[in-house]
Amino acid sequence: MNLGGGSIKTLETAEKPIVKKELHFRKPNKEDGAAVWELIKQTSNLDLNSSYSYIMWCEIFSETSIVAIEERGYIRKPVAFVSGFIHPENPDTLFIWQVAVHASQRGQGLATRMLNQLLERKSCEEIQYIETTVTTSNTASNNLFIGLARKHQANYKISKYFESEIFPEAENETHEEEWLYRIGPVNK
Repeated sequence: MNLGGGSIKTLETAEKPIVKKELHFRKPNKEDGAAVWELIKQTSNLDLNSSYSYIMWCEIFSETSIVAIEERGYIRKPVAFVSGFIHPENPDTLFIWQVAVHASQRGQGLATRMLNQLLERKSCEEIQYIETTVTTSNTASNNLFIGLARKHQANYKISKYFESEIFPEAENETHEEEWLYRIGPVNK
């Protein structure tokens, strides 16, 4: 544009709609099972079980498990999953089986928030202890559970649980030893 000898340049911008992403926590259901299986497969550091086992888990153990759903516009997908159950021999103990967090969500305290929400559920009113097994190489889980104990001002004990020799050997692969973490009593 020329206005009497000087020039003014205009900048045209194409406005893109901003799609806000939100996370929602809820109990999983059987419809989540296949997506949870995909999430666990993507983590590559957890034992991947059959898709059936995750569908079943999301249906039968939903009261003691939690899924984080990322909502971006009309798209909804699980980005984190914590599976747990109340120990049949110790009804005051929540055993956490697997914790999976998508790479895009790591380092933000998501797993800790999910575990805290689980502990606040009515189904976990009687829970005083948390147990889980962790391999030595799983630094994220080691840090998660020790950090959880500290946040709840709870004692924790780590002891040998499943030695590597009891796992069946796959092709050129052995399973690491699993250590039992027992945290509690937990201050809610």
